[in-house]
Parts: sequence; C-alpha cells; structure tokens
Amino acid sequence: MQISFSLPGAIALYRIWPVMNTLFNEDCISGMARHLPDACVDLVITDPPFGIDFKARKGNYNRKGGRVLEGYNEVQGDDYLAFTRAWLAQVRRVLKPEGSIYVFSGWNYLKDLLIALDELQFILVNHLIWKYQFGVVTKRKYVTSHYHILYACINDRRRKFFPYARFGSEVHEPDGGSAHYRDKEDVWNIPREYWTGDVKTPTKLPAEIIRKILAYSSEPGDLVLDPFLGSGQVAIVSRQEGRHYVGFEIVPEYFAFAQRRLSEGAYRLKAGE
Repeated sequence: MQISFSLPGAIALYRIWPVMNTLFNEDCISGMARHLPDACVDLVITDPPFGIDFKARKGNYNRKGGRVLEGYNEVQGDDYLAFTRAWLAQVRRVLKPEGSIYVFSGWNYLKDLLIALDELQFILVNHLIWKYQFGVVTKRKYVTSHYHILYACINDRRRKFFPYARFGSEVHEPDGGSAHYRDKEDVWNIPREYWTGDVKTPTKLPAEIIRKILAYSSEPGDLVLDPFLGSGQVAIVSRQEGRHYVGFEIVPEYFAFAQRRLSEGAYRLKAGE
C-alpha cells in the first residue's frame, strides 16, 4: 500500500516527529518553549499542582505512604497565578486551532485558572465536575468529593468534538434514557483508582476519565500533551487508544516511574519490583 502526504501534512509531521511519544524530565514551561513548535498539539489533558501545601505521602484513602513515590513538586499560593499564566501561555502557543485543553483543578485556586484562561483568550467550552466516590473525612467543613475540569479551546468553530464517539444516537439506558445524552452531562461519576499494594504517585487520574476525553476530543494519530505528567497516566492511556503523546515531568522519581511503565507496557507495578 502506498502512503502519500500533502506538502503541508509532511511539513507538520516533520516538525513534531522529534517529540512524538517522548517524555521530558524538565520544567514544562521552559521545556515546551524549547521542544515544541507552534500549533503542533491536538489535545491537552493535565492535572497541575494543587498550590495547597499538599502532603504527598500522607496516608489518606487508606494508602500506605511507603508505596507512594516521593518528590511532589508544589507551587506556593502567592505564585500560583503567575505560574498558571506562564504554563498556559505555552499551551496556547503549541495548541492547534482545532485542539482543546482539559485542566483538572481543586477549588482552592480555580479562580486563578479561570483568570489566566480569560487573559490568554481561551474560550471556556464547559465547566465539568468529576464526582468521585468519597473524599477525606472532615470535622469542621463539608467533605470535598469532586474535582473541577475546565474544558477550553482557542477556536470554537474549529475545535474537534465527536458527540457519538462513545454511544450512538439510538443507544438507550436500561430505563429508556439516552445513553449519549447522559454520557455528555457535565457531572461525571467516575470512581478513583486505588492501586492497593502497587507503587503509585500521590495523585493520578483514572484511565476511564482519560479515555472519555480522548474519545470526545481527539482522533487516532493525534498528539496529546500533558505538561504535568506525574505517573504517566495520560501518556499510557493515549498510547492504548492509538494516540501519540508528549509529556513533561519535573520530579525525577515520577519521570522514571512513567518511563518504566511505558517501556515495560505495564499499567501497574508491584511494590518491591
């Protein structure tokens, strides 16, 4: 079978070929500026630092701290808006006009993300809520058991979105409701993943939530970027779903963990291996 490329397509492929399916152990702001050309990324999925003095090895959710990799790199609250502006500016530069970005956030610095997205002229498409099964027990306030997901783009007319990627228009739930309608509601009930007995980073997105985003906002062969790669979840699930990936991770232990998972084709690694 003969494969041919148009000249623009061949030039675009040549520009991104050196970074496709590559992880970088460096700061994403300088790293994106150094390694990624303009308008080369189809989709961004990322979960940036919390800015809340997060204790990475604290034994929340019945996990044992000894199996949680050290090195979580926090951002101070006073620096959070400037930090957010800087990395989002690079994302805007590398994102294609038909591309989009999904940013996960707690509520503490959600306002900073919204301010930075607005200043950089992103278009906010949806403010999604990821409702997981439970949060940390509290005594003096309500339990936080959800995450915010900001879905944005730079060109609303050109952004990709495939409304029937997961359920056809004729598919119904057992109670008769429309499956594709419910799947596209803006509150997502997707359980966390608990890797009992396995090595882990302190935070990770469940594979199901990444698959859902990939299905609706990308196609096989697209390039998916995660500037805050952590355990490598976005890269690993992207590869499973036939997408290319590129990621940045500043913590050496997390970077090595993600690289090993990819090189060995292992979704989970047992403690002590």
